[in-house]
Amino acid sequence: MMVMLTLLRRRFSIQALLAGLALLLAAQVQAQRLGDIATIEGVRSNPLIGYGLVVGLDGSGDQTMQTPFTGQSITNMLSELGVAVDGGNTMMLDNVAAVMVTADLPPFAGQGQRLDVTVSSIGNADSLRGGTLLMTPLKGADGQVYAVAQGNMLVPGVSAQAGGNAIQVNQTAAGRIPDGAIIERSVPTRLTEQGRISLELKDADYNTALRAMNAINSALGEGTAVARNSRVISLAAPTGEASQVAFLAQVQNIQVQPGMVSPKVIINSRTGSVAMNTTVTLDRAAIAHGNLTVNIETNPIISQPNPLAGGDTVVAGDTNIGIQEESGALNIVSGPADLAQVVDALNRLGATPTDLMAILQALKRAGSLNADLEII
Repeated sequence: MMVMLTLLRRRFSIQALLAGLALLLAAQVQAQRLGDIATIEGVRSNPLIGYGLVVGLDGSGDQTMQTPFTGQSITNMLSELGVAVDGGNTMMLDNVAAVMVTADLPPFAGQGQRLDVTVSSIGNADSLRGGTLLMTPLKGADGQVYAVAQGNMLVPGVSAQAGGNAIQVNQTAAGRIPDGAIIERSVPTRLTEQGRISLELKDADYNTALRAMNAINSALGEGTAVARNSRVISLAAPTGEASQVAFLAQVQNIQVQPGMVSPKVIINSRTGSVAMNTTVTLDRAAIAHGNLTVNIETNPIISQPNPLAGGDTVVAGDTNIGIQEESGALNIVSGPADLAQVVDALNRLGATPTDLMAILQALKRAGSLNADLEII
């Protein structure tokens, strides 16, 4: 009897341990909303662009001698307003600047809605601070006008100069106008294509596409979703706009566990930034790194002749060249190492961001770094 109780207790203990491990593994798996990792095909924003004028600047506008298109634009605008301007006279328009206006037209946007616009100088204006954008039509890629922008600008930077000295904080040649454009025309958006709606994964992955298809079919019925490839998932769409809205709301709230992210190391060669994702690993390797410094120093030597020698003063250079190499002992990194161990190993070397670039490239060439190097 005691033996049976002992075996039962051991069995329950093993089952409890397995259940605890299962809960622990389930807690480590982070599922995401399908609406966060996928978009609906055809539902996207459209870029808009326009050419306009900013007026009301405090002498910080374009210099018309170097930017003649600003004066030409003023002449054309005044002509449309019924003001005749003598083209032979050179106008000094320090308070005017030619700008490009950009905005994004969101999907399903209708007439009368407002957009934020970005205004950027294309001339030699010193600052757009305090300026007002005049009515500017914004066109799409098809050349049609979809919005009209106008309003007072918000410039985050400030600059000042006097007596040959100048100071500038942040960017002063660009700014934004919140709700500065009114939509005049909407872009038709078609959700369904032959009775089906297509989802597009933001990151193409066959595992994620398969899991998303299975999760949708499990929640909404078998045959609802079909994965076409590693990115596109085709859905059987219901009829009627209201039914489609409710259907897509259910689809977007379905929890899906994304596939494994490919290991990648991003190196910014301009700023020296190095970034890694959590799947980067490092095999067993030995690393030694030391900087090599070459110093070239030239000291001038002046040869001055005697007053009665009749010679010339000669300046010669005494050049000394020195090479200094920092000591760098081999450091062994046990493998396989996860991201935290990789970071600790690189930090123990005391390497700068520039050194890290060289070390990571060497590890990749040696086959120890299990990641793709991407230089931006």
